[in-house]
Amino acid sequence: MDGQTQGQGGATELRPYPKPTLAGLLAPAKIRCKTGLMPIIKTKRLILRPLGSEDAQRVAELAGDWDIASMTARIPYPYDVNIAADWIASHAETDFVRAIEWKGTLIGAVGYFPNDHGDTEIGYWIGRPWWGHGFATEATRALIHYCFTNARMARLACCHFTDNHASRRVIQKLGFKSIGPCKVYCDARQCDVATERYQLKRPALAIFWRRAA
Repeated sequence: MDGQTQGQGGATELRPYPKPTLAGLLAPAKIRCKTGLMPIIKTKRLILRPLGSEDAQRVAELAGDWDIASMTARIPYPYDVNIAADWIASHAETDFVRAIEWKGTLIGAVGYFPNDHGDTEIGYWIGRPWWGHGFATEATRALIHYCFTNARMARLACCHFTDNHASRRVIQKLGFKSIGPCKVYCDARQCDVATERYQLKRPALAIFWRRAA
């Protein structure tokens, strides 16, 4: 679920949105629990909510775009509704994967998982019709806020394929620092792909995020 991409399905007309500001990136996300311990995260424009079986068709429509799948490590290609349904059903209670919803429409996904280096790695994708409007930055910033305040994580990891320039801009904008290159297998491309790895340590400012939330 790494990389910033994914698209197709229900093209929605959007008006240009101003570039995210530093103040916007530091603004606290609103977090509430709906059922049990399944937090729903709200930002200025987005809702990050748990995925359900009813989302399988929509996920398949978006993830079925080559330009999305080829920029992630774990999305195969072709990608259909059965694969999407299996992916959603496979999430354990400890997994943290959220649908990114804008105005009631699922436009992507974001979450975190343990990686092979012992870190917690965040990943995300945004459907093609919604590229270029700051949604990846806004959703991932909210996830970082949750990780550093509610989940009390000390460090996060993230990566992107070196040919994914849009994701590189998002990751660097959020303050991640490069820790070097590596190669990651891409299910869609069926080969190892040159990748850049990043880390972000919890800043002292995180305590103020918690108080403001």
